Amino acid sequence: MKATELNSSVDPPKQPPAKFSLVPKIVNGGIAGIIGVTVVFPLDLVKTRLQNQQTGPNGERMYSSMLDCFRKTYKAEGYFGMYRGSGVNILLITPEKAIKLAANDFFRHQLSPGPGKALPLEREMMAGAGAGFCQIVITTPMELLKIQMQDAGRVAAAAKAAGKTVPKISATSLTLELLKTKGILGLYRGTTATMLRDVSFSVVYFPLFARLNALGPRKSDGSGEAVFWCSFLSGCVAGSTAALFVNPFDVVKTRLQVINKAAGERTYSGVGDAITQTLKHEGVTAFFKGGACRMIVIAPLFGIAQTVYYLGVAEKLLGYSK
Repeated sequence: MKATELNSSVDPPKQPPAKFSLVPKIVNGGIAGIIGVTVVFPLDLVKTRLQNQQTGPNGERMYSSMLDCFRKTYKAEGYFGMYRGSGVNILLITPEKAIKLAANDFFRHQLSPGPGKALPLEREMMAGAGAGFCQIVITTPMELLKIQMQDAGRVAAAAKAAGKTVPKISATSLTLELLKTKGILGLYRGTTATMLRDVSFSVVYFPLFARLNALGPRKSDGSGEAVFWCSFLSGCVAGSTAALFVNPFDVVKTRLQVINKAAGERTYSGVGDAITQTLKHEGVTAFFKGGACRMIVIAPLFGIAQTVYYLGVAEKLLGYSK
């Protein structure tokens, strides 16, 4: 038998699996989160206040719209009032976005059917669910503290209108008080609602982003990666779509996590009770309060985050190969 025949009968060597470098992905996720949340934080504050306001017995509301909330907040609290609670959010958004984006890539890598093979939709959804579940370790206390700070101005305004005053709070004093009175579990109030929101969001967002991002033009460097504007637009569209889809869970989570409510506002014992009471007193539309604002927040947040994440700043700084 000829040598060429021998060689042709031998299977070609298998390609080694792509190496997954977790450290640069975590750093990229952190950088992406800081930039994204700094840009959109005032919108997020408005979203929180709109979701928390409850309709009075005669249909009265503190804010009539997103623009009205912006105007009243700026008038009462000034420019920096629009960034109330941003400190704790920027501090914790680094590990939160790092976990979310890196975990999704990790699970996609683990669930991959092999080099060059597309990841099936059900596996993409599983990877997204895993990422959403992992992030609640950071998301729950971050959201709890952020919401108290963001909503403090609304509660103070309601108290002032009733001739009362409420003491000012800070993220540090609130954290210490919760740890003192309820221990570490005090920071995890609303975990179930947070999990419902974040897992369902990631199940929708990541597969949709991957498919939209695959449709755009590729870079000319032969890497096969999408051009930056394609990643940005894909993140915006996927983020806003997923945000609207999970807005009912976000409303429930936000209301459950508010500790200091305005006088006369309802309290809830859990997810089921919050859903039941909201339906009874405010109807289905209450679950979409702040929905447009949330879409406007999430669209640029994830557009910016995905673009920065894919730029690979950490790989360049740390000397990793993308």
